[in-house]
Amino acid sequence: MGLIVLSNREPYSPVREGNELHWKAAVGGLTAALDPVLRERGGIWIAWGDGESEIRSVELPPGEGRYRLERLPLRESELQDYYYGFSNRALWPMSHYFLNRVRYLERYWRAYQRVNKRFAEAVVRVYRPGDLIWIHDYQLCLVPRLVREALPEARIGFFWHIPWPSSEVFRTLPWDREILEGILGADVVGVHTPEYARHFRSCCRVVLGYDNDGRVVQMPQREVRVEALPIGIEAQSFAELSQTPEVRQAAEELRRQVGTRFILGVDRLDYTKGIPERLEAFGEYLGRHPEAHGQLTLVQIAVPSREQVDAYRQLREQLERLVGRINGAYGQAGWTPVHYITRGLGRLELVAYYLAADVMLVTPLRDGLNLVAKEFAAVSEEGVLILSEFAGAAAEMPEALSVNPYDHDGLVRAIGQALSMPLAERRQRLECLKARLHRSDLATWTKAFLHVLEEAR
Repeated sequence: MGLIVLSNREPYSPVREGNELHWKAAVGGLTAALDPVLRERGGIWIAWGDGESEIRSVELPPGEGRYRLERLPLRESELQDYYYGFSNRALWPMSHYFLNRVRYLERYWRAYQRVNKRFAEAVVRVYRPGDLIWIHDYQLCLVPRLVREALPEARIGFFWHIPWPSSEVFRTLPWDREILEGILGADVVGVHTPEYARHFRSCCRVVLGYDNDGRVVQMPQREVRVEALPIGIEAQSFAELSQTPEVRQAAEELRRQVGTRFILGVDRLDYTKGIPERLEAFGEYLGRHPEAHGQLTLVQIAVPSREQVDAYRQLREQLERLVGRINGAYGQAGWTPVHYITRGLGRLELVAYYLAADVMLVTPLRDGLNLVAKEFAAVSEEGVLILSEFAGAAAEMPEALSVNPYDHDGLVRAIGQALSMPLAERRQRLECLKARLHRSDLATWTKAFLHVLEEAR
């Protein structure tokens, strides 16, 4: 029984070095989760081919050929309207409750339909009886139904990796019925939290009139299971990497360079992550605590993202102004309060930052799960995690200091509480977090979903 995986992004990307072409594994939970499964079971991964568009099929991993990557080329106009348009100007802000940022354009919707149809046709071409089909995320909501219509007996799973909103918010989408009916082509729908599962079932009842009983949505001719399965991380891998001499030396060098206690933020540059609110709270903390001047630094890493979308360019400009204002107000010779880094980090460098930090600020305004919080907890030895109650991971991580990122004074107080927390308490909280991360790691998540899918129908 093979596995067919669909995602917008491909698990390995082509990188040219001179005349040679190399395939580099993508950094992210999905590749880390499914690459080992496909290596073991064999199968096909279907994704948008970014660059080297003349290459349509690749055997992976490089040099091993355990499964095949089928790459779908997209025209620039399709990419603009399907991905930057409908996916990231309609579904993304709507799902994160940023209705002031949505753009519901017919042109975007038509492109989304066309691209989803191409993904579905690619599945039908490669499918063999008995294969499991696992479709991922909000860019491909229509694919399950399209595949179901062509392959009625196929076992189809769909996982939605971002927040599923309440029915009141979801119904602002002009194509709410079409999106739900598309997803309900699957046998199993996965989301990260019980709250998202409740919202999804509520939408099925309010928008489509489908009753649901427990974890099942009842349709006229069939039923669909809705499972809350929070994705994990490679907890053991992160823990082992943090113990290597290379990482520990890098962490010591970071502490030396910063020269003070330091608070860390690591985020994709996105308006959902609460970075401006975090910077303002840090500036307020410095204003209330003159004794912290020269003794405390915020290191904010913001990985560039979707810069073709206006909202993201505006966010970057806003952050640069905030950083300049704080550094101008409080900076002094030999001390810059905020170190603002706008680039991606490799895993080794990222783990070194986690290990070096005294406090980790993970304060999204809304987040599907948030793996940064889990990675920090897996690595840190004496640090404190401050975690937004609106991150999907919050329910799994009660030992973190919970904050409402909209509560400015509460966030300022949490920073003070984290910095003054006794060492024994810091270690005890981390021990509990680590134990839970190892019990519910990335491999556990993958096996759990595939088990439910194999049992379906």
